[in-house]
Amino acid sequence: MRKKQEFILPPAPDMSAEAEAYAAGRTCVCGIDEAGRGPLAGPVVAAAVVLPMGYELPGLNDSKKLTAKRREKLYEELMADERVLKCIATASVEEIDELNILRATHLAMARAAQGLPKAADFCLIDGLAVPGFPLPSANLVKGDARSLSIAAASVLAKVTRDHYMVQLAQEYPQYGFDRHAGYGTKAHMQAIHDYGITPHHRRSFAPVAQAELPLEF
Repeated sequence: MRKKQEFILPPAPDMSAEAEAYAAGRTCVCGIDEAGRGPLAGPVVAAAVVLPMGYELPGLNDSKKLTAKRREKLYEELMADERVLKCIATASVEEIDELNILRATHLAMARAAQGLPKAADFCLIDGLAVPGFPLPSANLVKGDARSLSIAAASVLAKVTRDHYMVQLAQEYPQYGFDRHAGYGTKAHMQAIHDYGITPHHRRSFAPVAQAELPLEF
């Protein structure tokens, strides 16, 4: 049996991967991460971030390891810091349904990387390799816990998407998007059962597609 590859993670994300890329001759290295692959509703959001070498922001880490309050604070600091180059991009529900969630995620990542105010010549992408990515890149499994620029991207993507879902909850208060961000919670599934689906639900996802099927007696 093939032994599962293991990664020894640093105590907190650092800029080792970025430093290695710069040492190899790269001139602008960005980290890329996404938020929203799993929910039944809403877009998938990706962020690309370039941090200056030696950058420090206390508490910056994988967004999943942070409280909502801490994520908001870090988001505000990253967005306000002019030294931090960033771009946040999305793939819509329509694109998710047309392309599938994986390809739509890759599309959002490419848009984020290509939308940076300074062209990146190397991208560190969280997770598995992205075939056909339009810029030179390397994938980092558990990258949001290893690379500081990917961690920053994870925070920007997550908070941006959460803000969008809070706004969506104002339009569709009966669904509770501000509480579950579109994930398939018991309350969300009950709302779909009671009220049907919205234009913001992903019709290609099985629980949503099944909700559209007529009842048979």
